[in-house]
Amino acid sequence: MTGSDASGAGADGIDPDLDAIGETLPLLEGIRTARAIRRLRTDPVPRALIRKVCEAGTFAPSGGNRQPWVFVAVDDAAKRRWVADRYRPIFQRYIGPAIERAEREDFPDHLRRNMKASLHLAEHLHDAPVLLFIAGFTRRGEAQLQALYPCAQNVLLACRAVGLGASFTTLHRAFGEECDRMLGLPERIPSAVMIPIGWPVGRHGVPPRASVDTKLFWNTFDATTVEAERPIR
Repeated sequence: MTGSDASGAGADGIDPDLDAIGETLPLLEGIRTARAIRRLRTDPVPRALIRKVCEAGTFAPSGGNRQPWVFVAVDDAAKRRWVADRYRPIFQRYIGPAIERAEREDFPDHLRRNMKASLHLAEHLHDAPVLLFIAGFTRRGEAQLQALYPCAQNVLLACRAVGLGASFTTLHRAFGEECDRMLGLPERIPSAVMIPIGWPVGRHGVPPRASVDTKLFWNTFDATTVEAERPIR
């Protein structure tokens, strides 16, 4: 990462010890509590902290240890607004019918909250202190998503460890070529994921999850356990 570190304080208003922060969070606790956080404060995030979570991304697995990932961290206000102005209307068109259906059919509260939080992020994307794009070299003309998605998950877990809020989105791919050119990415290194990052409004916590006992099968999948109705989308 080039350039000087941006100044910024943690969620408690105190400058974090960037070397020590996040180093002691137990792994499984971090995994269980790394929920998507889409309501972010506007306070700046130190560039050294962004470097730290990207470094975690570099320890993801990749075929042949090719390490195809490239990170472009956007903290420039004009560029963030450029992305947000294109992302917002696409997401509004996408989520609008789902929100209407959720209200009409009385979806569970947690699903409606998730939709509204996602809409809030789309409408305030320009306020997110950092938009982190994860791109990667293509191989045989195809994006190496099998490496880039685990890389993104490592970044999300690292954000949880250091106290940052973050979430995973690929919707920017709807204007992906234009976005990649703005970021300076050539055709052979397309972006795959965008992660808005900032200090969270609210807290990390355990998201609602079905018991693993309803998902785990030994040796043979038992199709009789599958409900006739498809999951709500």
